[in-house]
Amino acid sequence: MTYLAKPKLHHPDLPKNKLGFTRRDYEGTVSTLCAGCGHDSITGAIIQACFEMDIAPHRVAKLSGIGCSSKTPTYFLGQSHGFNTVHGRMPSVLTGANAANRDLIYLGVSGDGDSASIGLGQFAHVMRRGVNMTYIVENNGVYGLTKGQFSATADRGSKSKRGALNADESIDLVLMALQLGATYVARSFSGDKAQLVPLIKGALMHPGAAFLDVISPCVAFNNHDGSTKSYDYVREHNEAVNAMDVIPIRSEITTNYEPGTVQEIRQHDGSMIRLRKLEPSYDASNRLRAMNFVQERYALGEIATGLLYVASAPRDLHDSLNTVATPLNELNERELCPGNAALEKFNQGLR
Repeated sequence: MTYLAKPKLHHPDLPKNKLGFTRRDYEGTVSTLCAGCGHDSITGAIIQACFEMDIAPHRVAKLSGIGCSSKTPTYFLGQSHGFNTVHGRMPSVLTGANAANRDLIYLGVSGDGDSASIGLGQFAHVMRRGVNMTYIVENNGVYGLTKGQFSATADRGSKSKRGALNADESIDLVLMALQLGATYVARSFSGDKAQLVPLIKGALMHPGAAFLDVISPCVAFNNHDGSTKSYDYVREHNEAVNAMDVIPIRSEITTNYEPGTVQEIRQHDGSMIRLRKLEPSYDASNRLRAMNFVQERYALGEIATGLLYVASAPRDLHDSLNTVATPLNELNERELCPGNAALEKFNQGLR
């Protein structure tokens, strides 16, 4: 895989935050995603949030799984810690890292395929355990890397670019996060940076399991089996001197609308989604109300966006396990292995 480095030279008068960093210091390599992909907008929102919050890049540990969304940590916070795990397993690796070093800021990036299918069990357990992390799902309802099959979050009755109808019920990760005990739950749209950036800031500051479901339109064309215009078919029937993939340039989808209102958004494939921004009077401290509200809006064909729920007194994994305040990776061998007497005392407590 080839990564395109950005030029290190930049204008000397670029604005700096309190740490002396410019916004460029929070960027990564050049994105290789399709032009106009909503995921790049989420990347921009993460960069802006961390810059404005004066977060030192080396204080962040970013982890991901597999998929278009899981490529995006390459494109932000190039000076931070990073780990790309296997498909659907990001939450367990992040949990282990958090247990070893609780002093870092943990940011998990996933997709609807990575979290709602193969990683659904992992998602459930990291939410219920209250691991102190920001979990962002870049949700486009399709498997973009494998050419547009429905993902588990695709709404029933939605149509693919080839005209097929989705006959399966969708999995709503927001409702699951609420039910499983996440203490910060929000949904947003990649094209609404005015809403998304503050939500990311709140999630990064939250001392517990923070979940953001971000609707992120996929701009890639369908490349399904059986098409004589697919890349695989053409390559199998062509003696090519080289192989190049061309993605048509699309404009980024953006919107700006008032709280308490509904905005219809036409996506690149012509389909429409309806976004409802929460009213200022919305009570985000009631978990049951949040679950009912999401389902009420869904029944009306709307996607509720904004901070849906936040707990007033959240607890994280270390509170539940009663771990020491010092990160485990800073303890010495004697502190980590106190000896047979301590082990025997512990075993006696289990009898």
